[in-house]
Amino acid sequence: MSNRQGCFITLEGTEGVGKSTNLAYIESLLAEAGVSFALTREPGGTPLAEELREMLLAPREEAVADDAELLMVFAARAQHLQKVIKPALEAGQWVLCDRFTDATFAYQGGGRGLDQSLILDLEQRVQKGLQPDLTLLLDVPVEIGLARAAKRGALDRFEQEQVSFFERVRGAYLQRAEDHPERFAVIDASVSLEDVQVQIQAVMAAFLARQKTV
Repeated sequence: MSNRQGCFITLEGTEGVGKSTNLAYIESLLAEAGVSFALTREPGGTPLAEELREMLLAPREEAVADDAELLMVFAARAQHLQKVIKPALEAGQWVLCDRFTDATFAYQGGGRGLDQSLILDLEQRVQKGLQPDLTLLLDVPVEIGLARAAKRGALDRFEQEQVSFFERVRGAYLQRAEDHPERFAVIDASVSLEDVQVQIQAVMAAFLARQKTV
C-alpha cells in the first residue's frame, strides 16, 4: 500500500453499543469537513461478502465449527479489501467501515477462544500490513448492551450467545485498545447519546486536524 492516499477509519463494539446511530454521526462529521469517503461494513461490502455475512449470521441447526467461522470471515474480508477498501484508499478516498479485523480478534479470538497466532497469520496473508488509521471503540457493560440489542427484534446467531461470550469479546476489544493506543479511541457508550457524540466529535476533530498537517 505504498501508493495509499486515503484514510481508513473503523467503528467497533459489542452488541447494543449504538454503532448504527453513531456511524451516521461520523458520516455527518466527515461530510461537514468536505471529506470524500466510502461507507462500508464487515462482514460484507461486496455481493459475495454480503452472502458470506448472511451465512455467518443466520441461526442454524448445524453447529458452525470455529475454524470454519474464522475462514468465512477472512474470505469475506479478502474480497472486501480487493474490491472496495484498497481501490478507494488508492484513489484518495477515505473509507469508513463498520467493523474490521479488530472484531475478529474480539469475537473469534476472545469469544470463541481461537489461537491469536492463527488470526495474526490470516491477517497478514489477507491484509498485507494494511491497518486502520483510526478505530473508535464504543464500549458499554455487556448487560447494558444486550438489553439494548434485545429491543431490536429477532437475534442473529452471534446475538444468541451467552453473556460469558460477550464478556470475553468486550475484554478482547479493550485489550486491543490497550495494545494499539496509537490508533484506538475508546468511547464510553453507556452515557446519553449526546454525551457519546461529544466524545466522538472530539476524537474526529483531533484526527481531522492531524491529517491537515501530514
